[in-house]
Amino acid sequence: MKAIIHANSRTYTIYVDQPIDISIPLRASKDNVNAWYLPPPKIYPTKLKNWIGSVKSGAAVNFNSIEFNPHAHGTHTECVGHITEETYSINSCLKQFLFVSEVITVVPEKRGEDLIISEKQLRYAIGNKKREAVIIRTLPNTKDKLSRQYANTNPPFLSEAAAIYLRNKGVKHLLIDLPSVDKEKDNGELLAHKAFWDVHGAIRKEATITELIYVPNAVKDGKYILNLLVAPLQNDASPSKPILYKLFD
Repeated sequence: MKAIIHANSRTYTIYVDQPIDISIPLRASKDNVNAWYLPPPKIYPTKLKNWIGSVKSGAAVNFNSIEFNPHAHGTHTECVGHITEETYSINSCLKQFLFVSEVITVVPEKRGEDLIISEKQLRYAIGNKKREAVIIRTLPNTKDKLSRQYANTNPPFLSEAAAIYLRNKGVKHLLIDLPSVDKEKDNGELLAHKAFWDVHGAIRKEATITELIYVPNAVKDGKYILNLLVAPLQNDASPSKPILYKLFD
């Protein structure tokens, strides 16, 4: 099925029956992707007195409770409220959901003990394109990203200059296949987060960062429509389901 999208004074065609899901599903398993030193998520039948919310246990319905952290246990989208004393909710900050986006692929650069995504790499990959959203796929890009245990591994991250470049270029939505845009252990500096949201200037409340995505190798670099779906939570972050649609001008 075709759909016509009007964005940035352009008209595009997408096939809505050909979605590309770049989220990682949350599972109650030790093999669920994990970061930030937390135990795996839990999904279990709710118990109320003598009642168990499981059809297998005799209930009419399955009625599960879920314990997880959106930042640690899968694809999630966060707003500036993630790093500010003032409360901001992703449900309130994210008010539009369809964006012209660019998928790029980078090989993080070795700098000492770290692997960095640099401003130079982003400038080369994006060039003079104007995009509302940028989706960063890092290499190597193996399926173990779907179950990787990131704690104490010092994953790659964005340099502060790279985050400033994206902000100055007008990118409002940054998606990345890593647990954070910042270094795992940085003494709370959060340089890339702060730079992208411009917390020391005109705070970009409408801007979002989505982490722990997975972009399959079959997805080519280039322009897409991004449908950024989040759960309606009054929280700084929410589990999310970013969907790409190939664009036809």
